[in-house]
Amino acid sequence: MKMLVTGATGNLGTKIIDTLLKTVPASQLAVSVRNPEKAERLRVRGVEVRHGDFDHPETLVSAFAGIDRLLIISADGDNETRIRQHTDAVAAAEGAGVKFIAYTSLGNASESKLFLAPPHKATEEAILKTGIPYSFIRNNWYLENEISSIQGVIAGAPWVTSAGSGKVGWAPQQDYAEAAAAVLSGTSHENTVYELSGKLMTQEEFASALGAVLGKEVPVHQVDDAKYSDIMKGAGVPEFIIPFLVDIQKGVRDGGLEIESEDFEKLLGRPATPINEVLSQIINQISQTNN
Repeated sequence: MKMLVTGATGNLGTKIIDTLLKTVPASQLAVSVRNPEKAERLRVRGVEVRHGDFDHPETLVSAFAGIDRLLIISADGDNETRIRQHTDAVAAAEGAGVKFIAYTSLGNASESKLFLAPPHKATEEAILKTGIPYSFIRNNWYLENEISSIQGVIAGAPWVTSAGSGKVGWAPQQDYAEAAAAVLSGTSHENTVYELSGKLMTQEEFASALGAVLGKEVPVHQVDDAKYSDIMKGAGVPEFIIPFLVDIQKGVRDGGLEIESEDFEKLLGRPATPINEVLSQIINQISQTNN
């Protein structure tokens, strides 16, 4: 049984491989990466490192050769680029005779109106068309995505949002990584969809949890999208990122991440890590970095 993880040098991929290596022999693991030199730490641990570039599909066919179980980690980029890259990867998997495809998708991808949803919907559809057994691992939202805002609060800024009363199922990337590892290395995951979500919380509830860990009140400023954009610009956020952040706020406001699920328990035997524990870890990491 040979398993392969794409994008294994990214933040999520690194955590997934490290999790897998706790229970799976390194000889059964392979990774597909754009730059093999960046995966040297995996090679020395006995993991097979293969060159696979999503922008060069011909490299993926050879990268996936002889692989039984494949985990495609969604790539970065604009929607059009991601759709092309992902569908090419699925085609390469089919051509290589892969027997199982797991894919890190987005919450409620097939129905979602979030601006991030189209690549995930297209990828899921491409996988379904192959007829290869699959598992869609639909991740809600990484708590680590909020680190810059948490740093702002530590520095004395309020929690600024235009997400209104929309709820988010925040969970740490490590939980999502462990869930993906469980699917790739486990059994009975053929033709499944897992909606992975932490406890649903509003922005106010999140800020309250953050304040409890910091030991201070965190004021929440609910603003409109235009004001949110201005505040982000004033905070020094690069202009090309601001429309992305505004669209996320709008998507949350419209309920795009309000997906209740107990699928973490199905895969991990426990719920997502409590928010206060993760916030404490993140704040400690920020403190150590600053010192």
